Amino acid sequence: MSTAIKIDRIAIIGVGLIGGSLALVLKQVGAVNKIIGYCRSRESGQLALDLGVIDHLASTVDEAVTQADVVVLATPVGAMPSLLEAVAKSVGPEVVITDVGSVKQSISKAAGDALGKHAHRFVPGHPVAGAEYSGVSAAKVDLFRGKRVILTPQQDADLQACAVVQRMWQAAGAEVIEMSAKQHDEILAATSHLPHVLAFALVDWLAQQDRGDLFDFAAGGFYDFTRIASSDPAMWRDICVANKQQLLIRLQDFQKAIGDIAGLIDSENADELMKIFERAKAARDLTLPQRSDSRNKK
Repeated sequence: MSTAIKIDRIAIIGVGLIGGSLALVLKQVGAVNKIIGYCRSRESGQLALDLGVIDHLASTVDEAVTQADVVVLATPVGAMPSLLEAVAKSVGPEVVITDVGSVKQSISKAAGDALGKHAHRFVPGHPVAGAEYSGVSAAKVDLFRGKRVILTPQQDADLQACAVVQRMWQAAGAEVIEMSAKQHDEILAATSHLPHVLAFALVDWLAQQDRGDLFDFAAGGFYDFTRIASSDPAMWRDICVANKQQLLIRLQDFQKAIGDIAGLIDSENADELMKIFERAKAARDLTLPQRSDSRNKK
């Protein structure tokens, strides 16, 4: 794969699944000269260095970002406000800053508060890719290939900074699209945040039942539905709190939908149940396989 971007020094704060995968692919395609990593856990940072994911392990945020051309914040959402404040103290006015968080309105506000007059150099981003496993050992060079990355720049965002972030993700093999932070949070609350909450809730509810045989008889459907309950709990706690307004709306809507289905089951209304199931099957069969096929061809 060729790339039309060359970043001299990039600092990745939080070298886990997402940050580590981005480092791997940018190195593979020759889009960066040097990658500086910083992790709160020295052990995790040393592992990233030993695996060759990063070229240098910084001991502080200041050391990581001082001479960077691009700074990527790849920590849990809850850590972003304090991290942005730390970054603001050390970066120059020409540095491009971006993030990978799954919530955009709260992070954009935190960036504006921390960066002040330089907030136009911050380009909020969210790669819609991941896995149920976390940490740099789970990083994959092809994690973003054919996946979407959503950018939600503010109206006064620096166009050059936006172009750098867009080309960086394109070099990683992603399809880059733009939308408002509000639209992003509304959509992701329904398609990502709600499903994770449901998976966590179902597994926790079953685990609390006073029966030892429930999981013994779990089959493919259960594993498919609950796979994401193995995701990082701290990360998803932060996402739920940060996007609580949109997530609560989706939860209330879903509770009503579940209540409606419960009513149909109670009344043995097989015809209406069939309509819901057929409608859901048709919607999934029409959209998800086509999306998967189109991305696999890229």
